[in-house]
Amino acid sequence: MTTASEPPTVAIVGGGLAGLAAALEAAERGLRVALFEQSKTLGGRASSLFDAETGEWIDSGPHVALGCCAGLLDFCRRIGAGDAFEPHRRLHFIAPNGSRYDFAPWQWLPPPLHLLPGVMGLRFLSLGQRWAIVRGAMRLGRKPIEGKAEAGSAEDAQTIGQWLRRHGQSDRAIELFWSPVFVSALGETVDHASLPAARQVLVEGFLGSRRASDLLVPRRLLKEVFHVAASRRLAELGVTIHLAARVERVIGDCGRGHAIILPDGTAKQFDFVILAVPWQRVRSLLADDLWNACPALQGVERIEPGTISTVHLWFDRPITSLPHAVLLGRLGQWLFAREGHLQVVVSAAHRLIACDPEELQSRVGEELRTIWPAAREARLLHARVLKHPAAVFSMQPGVERLRPAQAMPIGSLFLAGDWTATGWPSTMEGAVRSGRLAVDALLRQVYSSRSA
Repeated sequence: MTTASEPPTVAIVGGGLAGLAAALEAAERGLRVALFEQSKTLGGRASSLFDAETGEWIDSGPHVALGCCAGLLDFCRRIGAGDAFEPHRRLHFIAPNGSRYDFAPWQWLPPPLHLLPGVMGLRFLSLGQRWAIVRGAMRLGRKPIEGKAEAGSAEDAQTIGQWLRRHGQSDRAIELFWSPVFVSALGETVDHASLPAARQVLVEGFLGSRRASDLLVPRRLLKEVFHVAASRRLAELGVTIHLAARVERVIGDCGRGHAIILPDGTAKQFDFVILAVPWQRVRSLLADDLWNACPALQGVERIEPGTISTVHLWFDRPITSLPHAVLLGRLGQWLFAREGHLQVVVSAAHRLIACDPEELQSRVGEELRTIWPAAREARLLHARVLKHPAAVFSMQPGVERLRPAQAMPIGSLFLAGDWTATGWPSTMEGAVRSGRLAVDALLRQVYSSRSA
């Protein structure tokens, strides 16, 4: 605990992107910060792991972003990793017949017209379907984004699939255009994804500016950015980082000041606590009186997880010169290639697949062989399937009502996490924004208490 002349102390529980963003913001703004992470590395889901078979480090999943993710890019710059992501202006669509169609915004047209030539060049769709997509995008993006749909409204209860069909989008256009746009961003199929969330993705990620839809692909391993660079910068700012330090409980009297309890029973006192953990852990961390004093948390356990599966394939030669591709009409949705190492991503896997890893690997491999002749000739050296059952939270209709704000009724307790109310889906951008919002709310509390 601190005296009136000392900066407040803050415990941040969780070292994923939300916790890292909160720690950086709090330390830069003069607070004394201690960060507790239960694993041996920082980064949370944006992490890397060692593959013993190949002797390589690989990312736990392809964590890509869009050019509109200003918060994430700013965070990387502030930790000294401003070059962490490489922007790609051109997307490569692989049609069901294996033909390639490139999509890129035109720089000499103002938004949203800059997307028109790209859409019209997707000739795997009929001319009528392409014009319907243009009309649908303009209509969907017309209503201003306000962060949340009104709770209980008709719009809040709709899926984007229902809206698309009602507004003249054919099944083929939904499968080959709208689904690739929304499934990877929302972690849900169009028949289960929230209409307001889909609108937010379209407006922020495609219609807002000429560079909003740039695909940002990591240049370096995630651990080099979110563990090495982040921990170095936080240490420079005086943040105390505790790794392999699981917090068992947060206790307090619903007033100012809390203690965190470690597995050995040690209690550490702080002026403020920011919980930057997955929503599934919040209930078990909070003492009963704290949980009961936060009615906004009562619905978080009803948030459903979304699964992402990634198939890693190592061939004895490159099978494509493309760095990435959108795979249309297939189980695998995105491909990311680096020499002979391929990552094929299946988002919303909890809806789309019910097979074991070996079968998933086989199906994805067969899909690649139907597209690229080199895949039929190449020898598969190694394969690995990574399944993340709670990689994201599911952006289903009504989920916004379950997402709490970062500030709790208890003046010294705050939340961070992509699942909190950020106005963004389950993304790195949402996680970073949540950490900054938590610190903003905390500092408002500090200033109001000092002026009282």
